[in-house]
Amino acid sequence: MRVNIEQLVFDDNGLIPAIVQDAGTGNVLTLAYMNQDALNKTIQTNETWFFSRKRQKLWNKGETSGNKQQIIRISYDCDADALLVQVNPLGPACHTGNESCFYNELYTNDIPAHDIVHSVIAKIKDRRDNPVDGTYTSYLFEKGIDKVLKKVGEETSEVIIGAKNNDKQELTSEIADLTYHTLVLMELMDVSLSDIKNELMKRHIQKEGQNRE
Repeated sequence: MRVNIEQLVFDDNGLIPAIVQDAGTGNVLTLAYMNQDALNKTIQTNETWFFSRKRQKLWNKGETSGNKQQIIRISYDCDADALLVQVNPLGPACHTGNESCFYNELYTNDIPAHDIVHSVIAKIKDRRDNPVDGTYTSYLFEKGIDKVLKKVGEETSEVIIGAKNNDKQELTSEIADLTYHTLVLMELMDVSLSDIKNELMKRHIQKEGQNRE
């Protein structure tokens, strides 16, 4: 692992801004500041540590809430005066409970591609909490687990057929259908996207450890 802390440019207060990004989704989670001690502890512990300008002390993200952030990669910009910290978040980044601190929308023109899954999840959750007559998602929740499982099974078969037909567009469409119904099942069973990501990360870390043995 290459560490180039000596190349970084800290400001007059000994701080450098750190943009924290979800490595899986690309979502920006928060903007915080690190001094050299915080950066060193981040690298040593593989968890995010920051310097609180208000409290004038180091703090470990998730130390009390459990919403820690596992380090995937740390990069710095062309001027070496800002960090991009890519993480696997083990819970919401914001103290409000939101996934990202940047949840207040000032202007939007379109949904970024990397946000579409989260937008679909939000819509599914809303349809469960606030059913709308005549909508398909509300219909699935009304019918319950057996109906949802039946659809997941049907869409899985359609994915197999699309692959056997060697038809990219058909396969793409069927995988999208399967993904949607799987997300409905996840909402029904209280399984979050973070739960899936954490399980994949755990397996990845275990596999990497086995490969080094």
